[in-house]
This record gives sequence, structure tokens and C-alpha cells, in this order.
Amino acid sequence: MDQGSQDKNLPATERKLQKARDDGQVSRSEDLKHLAVLGVGAFSILMLAPVMFDQLRDSLVRHLTFDRVTVTNTTSMMNRLGDATAVGMGGSIAFASLIVAAAVVASLACGGWVASLKPISPDFSKLNPLTGLMNMFSKKKLISVAKMTLMTFILFGIAAHYLSSSFETVTTLILQPSSSAFAQLTKWLTSGLGLMILVVLLAALIDVPLQKFLHSEEMKMSHQEMKEEGKQSEGNPQIKGKIRQKQREMAQKSSISAVPKADFVVMNPTHFAVAVLYDENSMGAPQVISKGADLLAMKIRDVAKQHDVPVLQSPMLARALYANAELNQDIPSALFLAVAQVLAYIYRLRAAMRGQGPMPLDVPQPFIPPELDPLSKTLAAATP
Repeated sequence: MDQGSQDKNLPATERKLQKARDDGQVSRSEDLKHLAVLGVGAFSILMLAPVMFDQLRDSLVRHLTFDRVTVTNTTSMMNRLGDATAVGMGGSIAFASLIVAAAVVASLACGGWVASLKPISPDFSKLNPLTGLMNMFSKKKLISVAKMTLMTFILFGIAAHYLSSSFETVTTLILQPSSSAFAQLTKWLTSGLGLMILVVLLAALIDVPLQKFLHSEEMKMSHQEMKEEGKQSEGNPQIKGKIRQKQREMAQKSSISAVPKADFVVMNPTHFAVAVLYDENSMGAPQVISKGADLLAMKIRDVAKQHDVPVLQSPMLARALYANAELNQDIPSALFLAVAQVLAYIYRLRAAMRGQGPMPLDVPQPFIPPELDPLSKTLAAATP
């Protein structure tokens, strides 16, 4: 097979994308999660810090206040310790919950919800050092390393410039009252964190479409993969043909129960048997209600005789009906005249048996167009 057929330059089909999604392979942006974690974390600190500091101040005031009862009663000391622990745990749990929620929402916003255990299931093929080395130098990994290196340099540069430009301001905080120093320190930290979040925001705006592009490139398919998927979707023609043949055989076997309702059964003389029914009140044309070959033909003949259904020998008509008529469907219009002649014979036969007319002559052998007779087509094809 030529190398060109293996080039993966075709967009992935919906089936491959869905299979990749079931395996947990979707487009995810780490920078978007970093932005969500930093943004929500910073907002949470700004919102929770005043409350936490007030709680901490009140707790310290209570814990550093002692009297004779407090010193002699050890239970009160344990209660104070429990209260302080509860305050710290409550703040930590609230902060952690917000961070986790932000990370989950960011992941869902980029790649959507994927319920798959495959990414965390053991895969011993990943222990192969050669495979791991090749994955390290894949296009996606190289782009990720280059992106993280660039972001590291940018963040270090901004941090160095910010610290150097505000160093004198920070060092003078120790000379100011605590309330003023705390307010300026908060402002300084907020500004620095805002600059870092701005850098991560710009990175996320680039990374989200970049990850989608890399994922689509990774999912691309070759011509051979397209062909294989087409075969899997549509099924092997030979297997489908065998399945249809089995289905026809099963339908023919199950149709034996309809033989007693037939007007007549026509045979060839032992290879094929076809049961025909015509009800002028409910049918627009005669229908084949049962047909079979070889042993099944014999079974149809025996059932017909058991129920006094006329069995006629008309080889060409039997072959034509067997080959061209579907079960419980109107027969082809080209066979209307032939079947009508046989039905007329059957009606006269039944009338004669009731004593209402003379016995009909020989069984008619109606004309069958050669293109509807499988034997005639075989002979014509074999004739040079």
C-alpha cells in the first residue's frame, strides 16, 4: 500500500469523534482551568478575607483573655480550641469548594461532560519506554512545552518588574499604622494577582481554540481508515448477503402455516413450490403467501395436499414466481395473465367438484416471459 494512502489528512467522522469521546479523549484547555482557579481563588480571597480576619481577631481576643475560672477549667480551653478549629476548617472548606467548582466548570465549558473510566484505567502499554519517549516528542506535547516555557518567562518577567517597581513602597509599610499598612498590602497583592490573571486570560484565549485545533488534527483519518470504518458501518457485503439469505429462508419456513389458505400451489415439479392466494375483496392482485425449494418445497406440497389445496405442475410459472415474487406482496404485473389462467382453471375445477359445471381439461401451461424465467436466462447466457 502506498504511503500516500496512510496520510491522515481527512477530517474525522462523527463515529470516530464519538468513540474518542467515549474513551475520554476530548479537547481540554489547561490554561482555561488555571484562569478559573486563579480568578475564583482571588475573588474568594478578597471576599472571604475580611470575614476570616474578623473571625480570627475575635477568636484571638477570646483565646487570649484568661481569668481564674478559665485557667482552672480545662474544658473551656478545649472548647476554645474546638471553636478556632471549626472557624479555620469552615473557611478552608468554603475556599476549596469554590476552587473545585471553578475547575469543574472550566473543564465542562471546554470539552463538555464525559463519563468514561478509560482514562484512569490501567494501561500497561504505557509502561513501554519507547512509546513514552515517542509521545514526549509528539506535536501536541512539543506545543504544550513551548507554550508553558513562554508563559513562564512572561510571568517571571512581569513579576520581576512589578516587584522591582514597588519594592520601596512595600518596605515602607512597616513604618505605617497597621490598618493603613494592611490596606496598602491588600491593594498591592490584588494588583499583582490581577496582572497574573490577565496574562493567564490572554493565554486561555489562545489555548482554547489551539487545543480544539490540535484535537481535530489528532483525530484526522487516512483513506484506509475511512474505508475500514465504512465497512464496519455498512457491514461486509458478503455477510449481509448471507444474513438476508438466512432471513428469507426463515421467512419461507414460517410461511408454511399460510399454505392452507392458498388457492393453489404450483411446482416445478419437485425443486420449487409456490403457494398463491387471491382475495378480490382485499387484494389488488394475487400474492405469493409461501414458497420454498427442495425439501421445503416438498413440505409445502404435503401441507397443501393435507388441506385439499390443488397442487399443479407448471415448471416455468413456479420458477418465475419463486424468483420474482416476494412473500405477501403483489406478484409482478408481467405474471398477472399467467396466474389468472391458472386461477380460472382452479375456479372451474372447484365448480366441477361441486357439480356446477364440467371438469376442466388439462392444466394450463401459460406463457412466461423469458426474462422472468431463471432457467431461460441461464440457458441464454450459456449459449455462445
